[in-house]
Amino acid sequence: MSKVRVANFAISIDGYSSAPGQSQKDPFGPGGMRVMEWFFPTESFQKMQGKPGGETGIDNDFSLRSMTGMGAWILGRNMFAHSRGPWTDDGWKGWWGKNPPYHVPTFILTHHKRDPIEMEGGTTFYFVTDGIASALEQAQKAAGDKDIRIGGGATTVRQYLQAGLVDEMHLVQSGVLLGAGESIFAGADLRGLGYECVERVVGERAVHLIVRRR
Repeated sequence: MSKVRVANFAISIDGYSSAPGQSQKDPFGPGGMRVMEWFFPTESFQKMQGKPGGETGIDNDFSLRSMTGMGAWILGRNMFAHSRGPWTDDGWKGWWGKNPPYHVPTFILTHHKRDPIEMEGGTTFYFVTDGIASALEQAQKAAGDKDIRIGGGATTVRQYLQAGLVDEMHLVQSGVLLGAGESIFAGADLRGLGYECVERVVGERAVHLIVRRR
């Protein structure tokens, strides 16, 4: 049965997934990329970059699992672009180059209309202006019996959590402190919403937490 999942979602010790001040140069905000430092040495990440080698082990295993069985993704606007407001004709097509890592239909939450963008490797970006429920409905139709991944950022994940629409989360706690930023926990009573941590695994550079709704 299809699930709605959050996976490979990195958080700092103090609960932030990014730092303030996102820009084209700093998609996670200045210093925010440190929450992803556990991921960069893995074989999985190196393969995404078209490079050989990389580390195998627990962190890599969880990374591989996070990309398996996905039939569609949902992203907040600022997981796709650093810009705000109406879309401009600036040629921006995401952070990832011509061949993004999704390889399935990917739905971008936004307040501003934009035509779909077809990329290499099977990724097509669709821009959804009528809310999270509509994006999920479209993603479910596209995914069939495969899973839907809520890719972030924190505000998008929090909205789906508060609506009780996330079946499972894989959170990756990195050993860094950001001090401020975006958090999926802000104003969200996960226990009250029925979520519980069912697995905790220590990897080479991070702690992997599996959270499911009862």
